[in-house]
Amino acid sequence: VLELTEAGKTLYAYALQMVELMEEARTEVKEVGIGANGRLTIGVNTFSAAGLPEVLRRFRELYPKVTYKIQQNESSHLCRLVRDRAVELAFVRLPLELGDDLTVLRHFSEPYYLITSENGKSFGPEVSLADIQDLPLLLPSTQGLGVHDSILEAFSRSRLHPNLVGECSDISLLISLVSSGFCSSIVPAALLARREGRAVRASRISHPADMTSSAGLIGLKNHRLSKAAQNFMDLLR
Repeated sequence: VLELTEAGKTLYAYALQMVELMEEARTEVKEVGIGANGRLTIGVNTFSAAGLPEVLRRFRELYPKVTYKIQQNESSHLCRLVRDRAVELAFVRLPLELGDDLTVLRHFSEPYYLITSENGKSFGPEVSLADIQDLPLLLPSTQGLGVHDSILEAFSRSRLHPNLVGECSDISLLISLVSSGFCSSIVPAALLARREGRAVRASRISHPADMTSSAGLIGLKNHRLSKAAQNFMDLLR
C-alpha cells in the first residue's frame, strides 16, 4: 500500500492552494477583461453633470466588483490629471482650452436656473433674464470654469444690464447667502441638488432659449480606455 509521507502531504496541500489560486487568478483576469472587475478612475468638478450620482449608482449595480477613484477638482486641474493618467476620465465645464492631447468623449447641456430666497420675491417655474435683471445677483465663480462668463455673455447678447453685487467661488456659501435673502444667483441645473434643506426657490431661465451650461466628459486622445471605463461610457450613452 502506497502512503504519502509527511513531506508529500505538505507538498500536496500547497499544490491544491496553487491550483485554487490559479483558478481565482483566471477568473479575476477574465472579469477585468469584461469590465466586471477592475477600477474606474474619474475626475469631477464643482459643477459636475446633473445625474452623475444616479449613473454611478446604476453602474455599481451592474458591476459590483469594480472599485473607484473619484477625484474632485476644478476643470483645468482635472485636465492635468487626465494627462498624467491619475484619472482616466473627467467631467469638466466647457468651454475650456483642452489642447491637442485631450478629446471630449461626451457632451452634456443643461439649463440655468435662477435661485432666490423663499422669503423674497416669488417667480414662476420659468423666468427670463429681462425679468431678473434688477435682482441683486451674486454669480458663481470658480477658477477654470466658464459659467460666470457665459452668464454675463447671455445678458450682453440680450442687451441687458444685470444688477451684479459680486461673485462667490464657494458654492455652499453661495446657496446659504441666497437662502438668507442676501442675494439671488444663477446656477446650472447640476447645482440644484445642493439646495436641499435650505429655504431656496428655483426657476428655470427660459429666455434666451439658447442659454445653457455645457459640460463634457474628457479623456486622452488616441488612448484605449480600460474595460471598466468603456462600460461606464456605454451606460452614459
